[in-house]
Amino acid sequence: MSNSMVAKRYALALFQLSKENNLLTQIEEELRVVKSVLVNSSDLNAVLKSPKVSVAKKKEIIKDSFSKVNPFVLNTLMILVDRHRDDQIVDVVDQFIELANEEHGIAEAKVYSIRPLTKEESETLSTSFAAKVGKKSLRIENIVDTDLLGGLKIRIGNRIYDGSLRGKLERLERKLLV
Repeated sequence: MSNSMVAKRYALALFQLSKENNLLTQIEEELRVVKSVLVNSSDLNAVLKSPKVSVAKKKEIIKDSFSKVNPFVLNTLMILVDRHRDDQIVDVVDQFIELANEEHGIAEAKVYSIRPLTKEESETLSTSFAAKVGKKSLRIENIVDTDLLGGLKIRIGNRIYDGSLRGKLERLERKLLV
């Protein structure tokens, strides 16, 4: 079975549990923290990937690292470590967030701009582009990219809306070369 299928199954089980217990938002927030810790902690990743560290020791480290999270989250992490799928934790979190976003009618969006967006600009983008992708709102991650020269570039799922000056110049160049 492929890794994405495995991650989807674990995420779906955790999603159903959290939905049944009205903990969807809390568990989503906790999983975002877990992902952040795993992505940003090379030491923890090294320990989890090491074949020299026993499963019991890995579980102890996970318990210590994430002692404050909901038992559902902790138990899911423990099961993943038990079944030697600790390399799948981030994928499980991503799949869970995708399910939670679908439930709430939210889409993840990366907005590239030459300067940080204000709260009002983010809200305006969220309302106008959410309708285009059939969602209630967007969860915007603003990425400052000075190479754009001006304007915005928005990525929602596999769709890209390029209203940047650099993008317009590149399209113009292609038209002129044809």
